Amino acid sequence: MNNQAIWIILKKLRAPFLVLLLTFSISIAGLMLIPAVDNQGHIYHLNFFDAFYFVSYMATTIGFGEGPYAFTYPQKLWVTFSIYLTVIGWFYAIGTIVALIQDESLKKAINIGKFIKQVKSLREEFFIVLGYNRITKEIINNSDFRFVVIDKSEVKTDELNLENFNPIVPAIAGDATNEIILKYAGIESKYCRGVISLFENDAKNMQIATICKLLNPNVDLIVKATSKSQEDYYKSLGIKYINNSYKIISERIFLNLTKPYIWLLELWAFGHKLMLEKNDFLPKGKYLICGYGRMGQALENGLKRANMQFDILKIETENYEKEKGTVIFGDEEDRKLLEKLDIKNTQAIIAATNNDLLNLTIINKAKKLNPSIYTIARENSLDDITIFQAAKIDRIYVLEKITAEYTITNISRPLVDSFINEIRKKENSWAEVIVNMLRNIAGDDPLYYEITINKENAYALMLKLQKRKITLGDIRKSRENRNELLHIVYLLLKRGENIILMPSPDTEIQENDKLLIASDNENLEDFEYIINNIYELEYVLGE
Repeated sequence: MNNQAIWIILKKLRAPFLVLLLTFSISIAGLMLIPAVDNQGHIYHLNFFDAFYFVSYMATTIGFGEGPYAFTYPQKLWVTFSIYLTVIGWFYAIGTIVALIQDESLKKAINIGKFIKQVKSLREEFFIVLGYNRITKEIINNSDFRFVVIDKSEVKTDELNLENFNPIVPAIAGDATNEIILKYAGIESKYCRGVISLFENDAKNMQIATICKLLNPNVDLIVKATSKSQEDYYKSLGIKYINNSYKIISERIFLNLTKPYIWLLELWAFGHKLMLEKNDFLPKGKYLICGYGRMGQALENGLKRANMQFDILKIETENYEKEKGTVIFGDEEDRKLLEKLDIKNTQAIIAATNNDLLNLTIINKAKKLNPSIYTIARENSLDDITIFQAAKIDRIYVLEKITAEYTITNISRPLVDSFINEIRKKENSWAEVIVNMLRNIAGDDPLYYEITINKENAYALMLKLQKRKITLGDIRKSRENRNELLHIVYLLLKRGENIILMPSPDTEIQENDKLLIASDNENLEDFEYIINNIYELEYVLGE
């Protein structure tokens, strides 16, 4: 129990303790002062111990009887008075204790103490997650790190505790902008890897980022941004993980229209198969953006970069609902508006408002007016995924899913994150070669694997590196037949701050090199076996 809880208990129990002390003192003093008679008829006075002993079992209603001799009437009268006096004292004390057990401040203090103890017991790297919702739950479930959660709602922290995460996820109800709460959560701990702040409120994210950098300048931050000015501010603080889902969607549309194989490689990193199907290609031609909020503006930028013709329907959810009394798009006025925007000669429509029902009804109306139109919709919440899928929309961008995927990649798959950033700088023809090479070597659905070359992950390889030079090509040989190659592709090598995309087989391996490899399960297992088993390694090296 922490000092705060002890202080609350002492403060609350001070009055009832004094009442009990006073009632006992009055009862004991009376018994000591009233004359008593022994078995011989002699007058005597109870000593302190006898009086205290009697009052103790009298007040607790145990009732051992009178002692050491039968009481006189004056004593019995005093005892009767003392019984009521002490019972009142006990009732008051017991009532206070019951109230104390239900006291919210004590519960909070105990929970804080328990939380602090759990955080201090962490002996591995952890992230502090601010806010518990569908996005952060997805992050916790799909990352290898430990987590500590702060949420302003006690209902949410109780919900988290009911999830029975293993290992346990310490959680506390509190204000994420409160530096004391952040300190409780371990932001100053040497094991704190970073803080994840993905609130919808931009100002709150910026406030949290500033506070966290002041409390621990070395901590990594993963923050949500929705505008360029916000991104610039985060960059000025030295924050490298900036999650802007609107910008991500805009970039993906731009890549699909201009560099489809770069787009494919990026989507493969998030689970897409390594092959392009007909419906994956966005149509060339005129686009209609419905909604001109933060996402609409980002889409405008992406389509401009792709040199696409487009119109914008500046529809805002609040204004539309206020004017029409509903968020269901599609009355006669709406139809005329779409026809005025030449919907029948528009190749693609993007419903990008912040209301899922409005987006669905916009798409539905557009398809009725132009059955061949390519449909793209923004979905704000994972809750409505089945409804959007049932609507047969060609492409759905789920903001919560995108935010979760990028955050998981930032913290758990850093080499994949670097790979995505590097390939975006390349040309489509380069990416097409890489895609074909990956498919030929590792199949249509290869896995990727990140490894750091050290004693823990590559024991045998580290022993050999002390004696001779070894290249990436040397350890790409099959342990069944060293004249054949493993079906693996080296996608990226990170050495310190230097990143080498598609490193050459002649590249010499150094300690602490980080490798991103693509392959299938069988070949990845063989690769791991070779770099950790001295006999297998010597065989592929020809020793």
